[in-house]
Amino acid sequence: MNNLRPQITGDIRVEPTATTAVIGKMFAVLDHFAATGGQSTLARIAAATGLPKPTVHRLVKDLKNWGALEANGDWLRLGPRLFELGQLVPHTRNLRSAALPFMQDLYEATHETIHLGVLDGGHVVYVEKITGHHSSATPTRVGGRMPAPYTGIGKVLLAHLSDDAVDVAVRAAGPPRTPTSILSREVLKQHMALIRDRGVAFDQEESQPGLVCVAAPIFDRTGTAVAGLSIAGPAGRFVPARFEAAVLTAAHGVRRTLRTAATDS
Repeated sequence: MNNLRPQITGDIRVEPTATTAVIGKMFAVLDHFAATGGQSTLARIAAATGLPKPTVHRLVKDLKNWGALEANGDWLRLGPRLFELGQLVPHTRNLRSAALPFMQDLYEATHETIHLGVLDGGHVVYVEKITGHHSSATPTRVGGRMPAPYTGIGKVLLAHLSDDAVDVAVRAAGPPRTPTSILSREVLKQHMALIRDRGVAFDQEESQPGLVCVAAPIFDRTGTAVAGLSIAGPAGRFVPARFEAAVLTAAHGVRRTLRTAATDS
């Protein structure tokens, strides 16, 4: 983030300025918090971003004054101002509002963990999650990320994208999370064809040992897969194939709700 290069936008050459340099450094700090689960220290921020400690100290002070960060002893954590702004993002707000009733229905029918996620580059970002008192532990959280090729939601969304998008996801996936994580581009491509034919994707302990899931895509009114719903549970007790129809029905319900909302607006 320190060496900002000139950006080309159409035929216009945009040179970095002092302002864009500061903004870039602030985003580097905030991106670090996203990677660490929402909290860190000054020393860890400096080590992760490569920024000088005095610069980090100044940026953190500004972010605290704005409400983006808050102190908790020697630790820093994301502040309520970011949460407030995040709730105003139209796409995510509308998606969550449309999906929550169907997610609650899925939870009542299964008492397993229900996820709503969107694709961002090569990762799934979880925008909503319902976990019951007796649901198994999952390596996910609202606002958290997981490599798309290793998740049911990720695979069901990648199946409706171009080969280039799948290549990006494979490169971004990083090391395998379990022995069953799909690493081969060709194997993943075969899975994509099956997913498009069947309409759902499965995670067979690919994101976490002992965890399986079934996921279905949510399409907007143009036919673009904009999000995914999944039901996740422990291998052995939870049989994903039994809930294909349920997750597909819920995803279709969310699509209808989004289409109606778009028409009414």
